[in-house]
Amino acid sequence: MNQGNTNTSTNTTGTPNWANQVKQIMTEKEILTDCLSSQKATTASLNTFAGECVCEQLRSAFLNILDDEHRIQADIFTDMNTNGWYPTTPADQTKVQQAKQKYTTQM
Repeated sequence: MNQGNTNTSTNTTGTPNWANQVKQIMTEKEILTDCLSSQKATTASLNTFAGECVCEQLRSAFLNILDDEHRIQADIFTDMNTNGWYPTTPADQTKVQQAKQKYTTQM
């Protein structure tokens, strides 16, 4: 049976040849952008699962996984931000204080 082209050979450094092809296809920025997008979708789904779960044990498991996924997402974001691939603008401190006061007084 023909399994298609399964090139498992390596180059002189021991890196699989397909890995070099992938490097040429996607840049690190593109890979991290894709990873961040995937993490956002994953955490959104896990948040829904945890919030709508009847079984407390399963809810706890979802929340633990969600915490791990948020850490991964934050690491990806930090890496992208550090490299200038996801720039952010500092918040106006006056607006931050106004928001704090607004929501503190509502509680």
